[in-house]
Amino acid sequence: MSSARLGALGEELAVRFLRDGGYRILATNYRCNYGEVDIVAQDGRVLAFIEVRTRRSRRFGAAEESLTAAKRKHLVAACQDYIQRHGDGDVEWRIDLVCVYFGQAENVDGITHIRQAIQL
Repeated sequence: MSSARLGALGEELAVRFLRDGGYRILATNYRCNYGEVDIVAQDGRVLAFIEVRTRRSRRFGAAEESLTAAKRKHLVAACQDYIQRHGDGDVEWRIDLVCVYFGQAENVDGITHIRQAIQL
């Protein structure tokens, strides 16, 4: 499976995981000049922006370790852009990280959800 297909599958699984956890999905792959937000969801009264990281294994480190300072900066700016375009600027929001790991034979090995993965 190509890495692009693996990434898309990871995002599909993350959406399903979040829905099963009670989140209401508002948008996927929100793009703007600052970058992209994989998933925008409502978690109760909180607007949750979710970055999805998909890995074939944990051999080269945890998926959350791949969030560089530059990626974090672009992600925060993209979230702020979404809020300005789609809602109330006084909304409570956070950035979460969902890590999807695949094992051998491309079976899901685990999904981890880290709330407030990026401190604002």
